[in-house]
Amino acid sequence: DVQLQASGGGLVQAGGSLRLSCAASGFSIDDYAVGWFRQAPGKEREAVSCISSSEDNTYYADSVKGRFTISSDSAKNSVYLQMNTLKPEDTGVYYCALGPGRRLVTTSPHEYNTWGQGTLVTVSS
Repeated sequence: DVQLQASGGGLVQAGGSLRLSCAASGFSIDDYAVGWFRQAPGKEREAVSCISSSEDNTYYADSVKGRFTISSDSAKNSVYLQMNTLKPEDTGVYYCALGPGRRLVTTSPHEYNTWGQGTLVTVSS
């Protein structure tokens, strides 16, 4: 089965850090771009950060630039999101998902598939 499993969320105070992991099984992350998305209560799902399969192209939402870093590890077949200087507005359920191909051509969640189950990030003020 093709699966993504997101983990690493939790409760953290503002200014703290978390590292999210997205473990892939049933396929190689070398064959797909991967995106991290988040959904806050009452809001639409939005792209936070995405990375091409070759890691030569990355995207960051303006709200997280300079604070979040996306990376991948082919040996572990995983993609990570290092989140630093967290803010209360970063609170939400974070999901990882596969892009439509190897290149990073879209950040629209509607174009991504094979979603992980989500991991909750709560940042207290």
